[in-house]
Amino acid sequence: MKAVVFRRHGGPEVLTPADRAVADPGPGEVRVRIVVSAVNPTDWKQRNGRGAEAGTEVPETVPNQDGAGVVDAVGPDVTGFAPGDRVWLIIAGAYGPASGTAQEYTVLPAEKLVRLPDGVGFDEGAGFGVPGLTAHRALTVAEDGPSRLSPGALDGRTVLVSGGAGAVGNAAIQLARWAGATVVATVSSDAKAALARAAGAHHVLRYPDPELAARIRDVAPDGVDLVVEVAAGVNAALHPQVLRPRGTVAVYGDDRGTGTLSLDFGANLWLNSRYQFLVLYTVGADKLRAGAEDITAAMADGALRLGEDRGVPVHRFSLADTAKAHSASEEGVTGKVLIDIK
Repeated sequence: MKAVVFRRHGGPEVLTPADRAVADPGPGEVRVRIVVSAVNPTDWKQRNGRGAEAGTEVPETVPNQDGAGVVDAVGPDVTGFAPGDRVWLIIAGAYGPASGTAQEYTVLPAEKLVRLPDGVGFDEGAGFGVPGLTAHRALTVAEDGPSRLSPGALDGRTVLVSGGAGAVGNAAIQLARWAGATVVATVSSDAKAALARAAGAHHVLRYPDPELAARIRDVAPDGVDLVVEVAAGVNAALHPQVLRPRGTVAVYGDDRGTGTLSLDFGANLWLNSRYQFLVLYTVGADKLRAGAEDITAAMADGALRLGEDRGVPVHRFSLADTAKAHSASEEGVTGKVLIDIK
């Protein structure tokens, strides 16, 4: 079968085409024919080595965590899935070096598969894996908030989404709206403001702005309940200015930051504020499954969709152009990078 692999850490140039054998599923495993693969920052960071020296050799690795496709074969003891089922995948590449989605077939444990609802495309299944699960976790960690999302779960809550035109920011806006929250988003340009509005944000504010805290308070006089934060270090001073007492900051990124977070002790102390850091790889299987179920329900309701009309421009590449797809993501293209597996 056709695949793309890397055998050493480095830039997109280390991604090369390969012919790989099609593996048979073992006990508890399922073989999936990949239709669409998606690229996220975690994918090119893994390829780069996350701080490892460029050129460091690694086992032959198929990149990309997210994908969607059709069940091709099931192993012994698998129930709940059958050949022909349409599915999306939960961080597929975390299962092993050979399990990424930049290939025609991958073999995974059945628990990493989620049934794709009727009427929902493979693009959505691939495109909302890592971003959707990250956004779901961010929206369900507040002290006074719900642990699951559904219509009405966030009624009466105000959510501030930092970087509302990013992939996670977009998913957070769409999911928060579906769950009933009032959503305030911050963005860096007018073009991104249009995308955040298309995603469903009630209020969109530009940064940088020395009056940003005041503008947020204008639309949320009592403070926001939850911040979905992509730029923790840069925005640390903003948080206590806009949080309500017992508010939560859900941190998944440090864009434009230094890797070190400095907090105002007194301001956060008197607010009883909570910081919850999150990454999918160690969040726990139960949290991933809960997120996958809620995301699937939102997709089935039509509340979670790709496309510029929903604030997510789509950029398509072929499997042969996987290196170009990684470059596009790494260079910060706005929207979702998808790879069609032929």
